[in-house]
Amino acid sequence: MPLSPGDRLGSYLIEGPLGAGGMGEVYKARDEKLDRFVAVKILHTTRATDPSFRDRFQREARAIAALTHPNIVTVHSIEDHDGSPFLTMELVEGRTLADIIPPGGTALTQFLQIAIPLAMRWQQRTRAGSHIAI
Repeated sequence: MPLSPGDRLGSYLIEGPLGAGGMGEVYKARDEKLDRFVAVKILHTTRATDPSFRDRFQREARAIAALTHPNIVTVHSIEDHDGSPFLTMELVEGRTLADIIPPGGTALTQFLQIAIPLAMRWQQRTRAGSHIAI
């Protein structure tokens, strides 16, 4: 379900896209009830009608919501809009890995500064039963 700036999902006003992956799209949105910015992840339209993907999406959200770690976003809610499930989570603004790592690679020390926190996050998610990339 591609969204555009100005579209609404319940009380969330879409500001613009942040990224997309195999399961869905992520958007920056304003939570008009709490007057804050959040990230909204919504399943692709083709995935939203598949019960197995809907179940995986909800399991993943619950698993991440159960975690507390500086390198893991906080999940605020799992909701539904016109039959399309979406979740709202903490918006973390900053640079992407593509911004940080040059095309030719990076020095080992910089790589380890990135890789170690990511590995720790992955380990914590795996222990919580989460195996699906967000």
